[in-house]
Amino acid sequence: MCDQPYVTHFFFPPPHDFFQHICEITANLYSPCLLWLARFEYKNSPDILHGVGSLMLQRCYSSQVFEGWKNPPPPVYMEYYFFNVTNPEVFLAGGKAAVKQIGPYTYREYRPRENVTFLENGTKIYALNPKTFVFVPEKSAGDPEVDIIRTVNIPFVAVMNELNSYSFFLRTVVSMYMNSLGIEVFMTRTVHEVLWGFKDPLLTKIHSMKPEVDEHFGLMWKKNGTHEGEFVFHTGEENYMDFGKIDTWNGLRKMSWWSSNQSNMINGTDGAVFHPLINRNELLYIFAADLCRSIHLAYVKDVEVKGIQAYRFAPPSDVLMSPKNNPTNAGFCVPAGDCLGTGVLKVSVCREGAPIVVSFPHFYQADPKYINAVDGLSPNKEEHETYLDLQPTTGVPIRACKRAQLNIILKRIQGFP
Repeated sequence: MCDQPYVTHFFFPPPHDFFQHICEITANLYSPCLLWLARFEYKNSPDILHGVGSLMLQRCYSSQVFEGWKNPPPPVYMEYYFFNVTNPEVFLAGGKAAVKQIGPYTYREYRPRENVTFLENGTKIYALNPKTFVFVPEKSAGDPEVDIIRTVNIPFVAVMNELNSYSFFLRTVVSMYMNSLGIEVFMTRTVHEVLWGFKDPLLTKIHSMKPEVDEHFGLMWKKNGTHEGEFVFHTGEENYMDFGKIDTWNGLRKMSWWSSNQSNMINGTDGAVFHPLINRNELLYIFAADLCRSIHLAYVKDVEVKGIQAYRFAPPSDVLMSPKNNPTNAGFCVPAGDCLGTGVLKVSVCREGAPIVVSFPHFYQADPKYINAVDGLSPNKEEHETYLDLQPTTGVPIRACKRAQLNIILKRIQGFP
């Protein structure tokens, strides 16, 4: 498996002035994660807390929290790191790939809610969440329009995989044709091109025969200023434990990509808010549209964020565990039984068939065979763990980091180099 750039995405901007007249919320940025500072005043009685939580959640969408939820006030940043392949010739000859990480290339992310509409007497709310990215040079290691990287040529790999079922003769002819155009397994492009898109010569040829095929390619192509789908959320008016939970995504209450009903479920929130009165024993669920699935987070430890007590939740190792060790993950094998090892998830089913696999950065928590297959990786919890720090009384995220890595499956196919 050859690695693509990994993404560090600081997310979950919590609402501003939550529980008006009950608690006081201020926001600040604490590098490298979002930091929310809060002072809470409440009576230490479970019955009173449940009553206050339910009452305030019913009122929250008419208070200042509504404005904060629609247009999160603190800055959110996306940091992109790339693995530069330093020995492509050795790898193509059958040796081990060596990579060197470069970055970060940091972008300020703007994510206002749009077309916000209350539904069903205020028990649900519809919204779009378009995201816009603006480069921040002072937080970046270089200029993305100048810095060059050598990485896997994803359009080449996608075409090669598509031809796997065709005759050896046809594969050889196509391979020779691509070679004549200078199109190879690895490409050398600027960071900006790889990230935001460029006119790819191979896709351009295919586009001339199949106009429905886009002639541009980029990891974030057409994702600047666009949204991840139409969401309907529960407001918590009927049950405060449902506050922020997703009712439907693009009109669906479950997906159809995966091979089991459980894997296709759309569970939890989008990560921006959670129900109040969090306890250490529960699992929190988040639907991650970019991962094409819901994931769960478990309590890790109590933490303190600038004097505020919080619970840290993080994805446990079983989230991406091999079905051999966690049978519930068998539903993420498509087709059924076609499974990878621990720590990786193939998402081709929702990426137009492209051989894309997601993992944590540097294959953190993954099977050692993936880590040992590439020189230049050094997974560690401090830099590569995804986590979420919640103030347990309100369920407000006060610090969070989401970290993920994109990978490409490379298989040697006869007829191609």
